[in-house]
Amino acid sequence: RPVPLAVPRRVAAPGWRGWAAAAAGQELFVRTQPTPNPSSLMFIPGQAVMGDDRGSLDVPNAAAAAGSPLARRLVRVGGVKGVFLGSDFITVTKTEQADWAELKPQVFGAISDHYASGDPVVAEGAAAGPEGGAGVPEEDDWEEDEVVAMIRELLDTRIRPAVQDDGGDIAFQSFCHDTGVVKLKMQGACSGCPSSSVTLKSGVENMLMHYIPEVSEVVQVQDELDEVNDAEFRKFETQLSN
Repeated sequence: RPVPLAVPRRVAAPGWRGWAAAAAGQELFVRTQPTPNPSSLMFIPGQAVMGDDRGSLDVPNAAAAAGSPLARRLVRVGGVKGVFLGSDFITVTKTEQADWAELKPQVFGAISDHYASGDPVVAEGAAAGPEGGAGVPEEDDWEEDEVVAMIRELLDTRIRPAVQDDGGDIAFQSFCHDTGVVKLKMQGACSGCPSSSVTLKSGVENMLMHYIPEVSEVVQVQDELDEVNDAEFRKFETQLSN
């Protein structure tokens, strides 16, 4: 039976950078860390979220939160647009109208409620991983492809760790041998970030082209379902503001 959650108390720190609460019989301290994306903020609970062996989970909208009790709690908070779950951090992306000063205490509360409940971060059998999402080829399709293996190795060892430090991730989508084009999907704080296109071209593209001659260009893609959901979300926001 879950231990009743104590009323969270604000920690004496400027800018709402910390939040402490009793969760599952233990003191839970959640700190925040800014990202290059002003609409995204990292929340670090001081304990495992996805863990080191489960990859990551991108929840760009409420429809994608079904497999994660933690993500469902967070997207129910008014003003939360999307959630990204990393090994030991949670990146929350807000809507344009939302104010972090009002939103952060509610996000802190949702995170504390989750850890007090004893629910898993991701439900058993739910898909998770750095390449999770619609339209991603099965890994078996790549195992005989040396170029793709090199691309994935560079992403995993040289690029993704730095991106994850900023509260995001990069998921490999495809490589075309005829054109040399690599398609990647930006996740978490990197999705919609004003500087993501610079990161993609100046950082990722230059590195892949330097080490892998077959690569001619790197482009960012978005799942068709994500595009539809984003369009519907923007329409809903417009209706609310009128």
